Amino acid sequence: MRAVLPDAVVPLALRMMRANRTFVSADGARKRIRERGLRPVPYGPPSRLRPGIRVDVEQFDGWPVYTILPPETRGAVVYVHGGGWVNEIAPQHWHLAARIAAETSTAVVVPIYPLVPFGTAREARDTAAALVRRSIDTYGATCLAGDSAGGQIALSTALALRDGGVVLPRTVLISPALDLSWSNPRIPLVQPSDPWLATPGGQVLAEQRRGDLDLLDPAVSPLFGDVAGLGPLTVFTGTRDVLNPDAHVLAQKSRAAGVPFELYEGAGQVHVYPLVPTRAGREAQSHLVSVLGSAIGS
Repeated sequence: MRAVLPDAVVPLALRMMRANRTFVSADGARKRIRERGLRPVPYGPPSRLRPGIRVDVEQFDGWPVYTILPPETRGAVVYVHGGGWVNEIAPQHWHLAARIAAETSTAVVVPIYPLVPFGTAREARDTAAALVRRSIDTYGATCLAGDSAGGQIALSTALALRDGGVVLPRTVLISPALDLSWSNPRIPLVQPSDPWLATPGGQVLAEQRRGDLDLLDPAVSPLFGDVAGLGPLTVFTGTRDVLNPDAHVLAQKSRAAGVPFELYEGAGQVHVYPLVPTRAGREAQSHLVSVLGSAIGS
């Protein structure tokens, strides 16, 4: 049994680890971009994930793409990892992807997309959309899911697929980055309580990630896309997260457009809290897995 951390410990630990050093200043973001450009980190899965599953890898449009396969499959989930567009996939992402595969009997497709300074929002959206289309052809019903920066890619991709006539059974977003202009007036009110993210570095990363697109283009900031006609959306967000205010804006837009929308808000929880080993995080992750399983099975 893995240890469960008390909620109060997590913000303190994040501050002690200086988890916000990439985001708290523009220089911090530029330093991280340079570090990751010079010294890429490994991205492969841990040697042991879960018994009874298989992991395959291939190249898709120049990306390494892993597929986690249970003994029997009934659809798929394309999971796009977070990391501020500059950090590689982490063990927590792999363990969540393996859990989804094992407990929902779905193939979980995990793309390793190019990071800043080498990848852009348009490229990520377009290749992710092509990957979802192939997954539908291969496995049938396919959901999208992603956390943080991966949530931005996932929702941008869902919008592009909708425009092409493909409506997904569900898109699940964990603490998604929705507006890369960082312009929500409620962000400064949340900022003092957030031990992880901040606007100065986020703006630098957004400028790098947008490529030749405007910051308000839906491929960059999906909050500015027309959500009408999307399939059901589920969002998990913590109140100690500067991205939380935009999750509420997405909820309002979706409900006004008639899009089925579920918002799960963790009071006092930090960014991507379903990936954090607290009681609230574990409960949220269990619910997330159940949501995806139900969407694939419906």
